[in-house]
Amino acid sequence: MAPQDTAHDARSRRSSASGGRRPGASRPPRGSGVRRLYEQARRAWDRPLTAYYVILGAGLLITVLGLVMVYSASMIKALELDKGATYFFRKQFLAATIGTVLLLIASRMPSRLHRALAYPLLVGSVFLMALVQVPGIGMSVNGNQNWLYLGGPFQLQPSEFGKLALILWGADLLARKQDRRLLTQWKHLLVPLVPVAFLLLGLIMLGGDMGTAIILTAILFGLLWLAGAPTRLFAGVLGVAGLVGALFIQTSANRLSRFDCVGATDLGPKGECFQAVHGIYALASGGWFGSGLGASVEKWGQLPEPHTDFIFAVTGEELGLAGTLSVLALFAALGYAGIRVAGRTEDPFVRYAAGGVTTWITAQAVVNIGAVLGLLPIAGVPLPLFSYGGSALLPTMFAVGLLIAFAREDPAAKAALAMRRPSVGRRAGVRWKSMRRRVKKRPSGER
Repeated sequence: MAPQDTAHDARSRRSSASGGRRPGASRPPRGSGVRRLYEQARRAWDRPLTAYYVILGAGLLITVLGLVMVYSASMIKALELDKGATYFFRKQFLAATIGTVLLLIASRMPSRLHRALAYPLLVGSVFLMALVQVPGIGMSVNGNQNWLYLGGPFQLQPSEFGKLALILWGADLLARKQDRRLLTQWKHLLVPLVPVAFLLLGLIMLGGDMGTAIILTAILFGLLWLAGAPTRLFAGVLGVAGLVGALFIQTSANRLSRFDCVGATDLGPKGECFQAVHGIYALASGGWFGSGLGASVEKWGQLPEPHTDFIFAVTGEELGLAGTLSVLALFAALGYAGIRVAGRTEDPFVRYAAGGVTTWITAQAVVNIGAVLGLLPIAGVPLPLFSYGGSALLPTMFAVGLLIAFAREDPAAKAALAMRRPSVGRRAGVRWKSMRRRVKKRPSGER
């Protein structure tokens, strides 16, 4: 054998042993596939229309899944009340239909119309919340005087619309003050935002609704944080709110008992932790994938409010850990997309309004889910877009429409939408013209 053949065979063996790489070629880094997937996901998330699609998709998916769970969780309660099994579902479906119309309207409205709604909505909410306290007009539900009777099976909770009113009015107020460069002065930062918020809180607390007051306080803190309130001012407002909240809690044995049930594993000497414990039972019996849709045991009279405040527990029992994690992922995606909209805009009104809506939905979801998990006191607030209740669903869906409108108004998103529409028209035009060219005109009488 020739020497050059031997050398060639040796090089071939070394090349095959090294995977076909040249001697000077670098070895591909380990984990490059994971890094490539991460880069692709990051680029997809950075696209201009990602926040728009995430908000729209997550909001609608939460609402649809909520309708399914309302139907499943409320059947037994409806039959106990001598109603049809679909009684609560039909009412929720009607509210979701109206809410979808409100979402579409809000998503198409420009910011100036949203700002124009701020003052009428605030005045109307204050009027209705005051009307609740008038004897003979307002009505009490579960010990809270915060409902208006509208006739038939319909009731209205004005405090739910007060959340939306505070966000729109507060965002418009702070945006106008920022344009005049007044937010560097603490008196302009606090007045009249904090007094008006305390007025709403006072009207809510007159009815005894501590849960809604907590969410309204979270919205106020969110607006102050977005406006750049200094730490000492933020801490002062937080301290005053904490003292007022502690006073209301100390004066109510019912509210004190709710703190005693945090993390409880037994019913208590008088059964005061019955709801909290059975919520844990429902979650624990669900396992990984649940007992099946409609197969909950706790909704058969064991778990109070299975279709409203504790619908997340029924979801865990019927859909298991997979179902509850899916709900959490949808809320996380909605919240993160809302933060992205608030962080990328140059319009101060959009930043404050988007941040306020995101604070509202995420804070209420955390309070509701935390109570079901036994990590927080039971506050009596519904899971946004998910629990039964038209008064809560309508303003929340309008708020999701606000986020969609703000995501569409982003300059990069506007450019992407503007580029997409003409391209679709051009493609359709090319197909239409090509079809006309292919069909030859036949002379009359020819078959």
